[in-house]
Amino acid sequence: MWLHRLGAKVHGYSLPPPTKPSLYELAAVSEVLESVTGDIRDHSKIAGEIERIKPDVIIHLAARSVVFDAYADPIEAYSTNVVGTASVLNGVRRLKSRCAVVNVTTDKVYENRGWVRGYREDDKLGGRDPYSSSKACAELVANAFHQSYFSNLERSCQTGLASARAGNVIGGGDWTPHQLIPDSVAAFAKGQPVVLRNPDATRPWQHVLDCLSGYLALAEALYRDPTEISGSWNFGPADADSEPVYRVVEQLAVPWGVQSSWMRDTLAYPHEAKELRLNSQKAEDVLGWQGRLPLVTALEWTSNWFRRHATGQAARNLCLTQIDSYTAIGLKAPLTERRGGQLV
Repeated sequence: MWLHRLGAKVHGYSLPPPTKPSLYELAAVSEVLESVTGDIRDHSKIAGEIERIKPDVIIHLAARSVVFDAYADPIEAYSTNVVGTASVLNGVRRLKSRCAVVNVTTDKVYENRGWVRGYREDDKLGGRDPYSSSKACAELVANAFHQSYFSNLERSCQTGLASARAGNVIGGGDWTPHQLIPDSVAAFAKGQPVVLRNPDATRPWQHVLDCLSGYLALAEALYRDPTEISGSWNFGPADADSEPVYRVVEQLAVPWGVQSSWMRDTLAYPHEAKELRLNSQKAEDVLGWQGRLPLVTALEWTSNWFRRHATGQAARNLCLTQIDSYTAIGLKAPLTERRGGQLV
């Protein structure tokens, strides 16, 4: 919806929406792009679509993205996140025109050592659970493709390839299972406390529009200068916005009037890291990017979105209103100088 508002010609390639309800369906996103249903592991189909569209920019977001789903079915996680990424990039390498590829991964690609300081782009990759490991592997795949196919300066048309690592993203319209915000909203709507499996875990929380503004700024810079901008980039919040899970729930609960907002789950669950932060100084220094919504505002926007949608307000209008409010804060809207560009 944001790309369309910027005047881009947008194409989508994805499996059907994985949740009911889904923002894609409620906001009628299909009306603002050309959509193709397909699996990124279908090598010939994704390559054919990339060749047909000849995009200026590809934002690769397709993934198995839920930690507990990856624990339950690790083969599916590795197949999608690793082989699927290789499949997308193999289609890109056949392009004869310039293309900027933003490979979206996660803040969990780092070997988590429990540091209080934020992880930097040159810190060691790792991951002790299947989700984190599969996304770190996807970054290794991206680096191999870049070194093997996209960094040859003798190519007549250069391809830029960058990996983007964001924090724990929150926002309206998210109904992903086993995620903090959807679970909390569902509980608050019933006047109940949310059950937390790991309330003391600290994460780098950020609003989805901050995250997306980073991806767009990266795509714009990557298209202009694929040689210098290719590589890894963090897009996380300020250190002050890395809060324990229970604090996030307590703040989110305020507009709902829930007095007792959470309770500790007594069941045993697979391992999750206790501490995770990102250092985004590189994005600030090189791209001029900074998150614009402090956590208290991000939570307010998220709560307002769900509360207003529950009263019957249209999902697309709620999204566009927040997009407009975000750009009005003063952040330069990326890609505005290239209206009509082809994007996937």
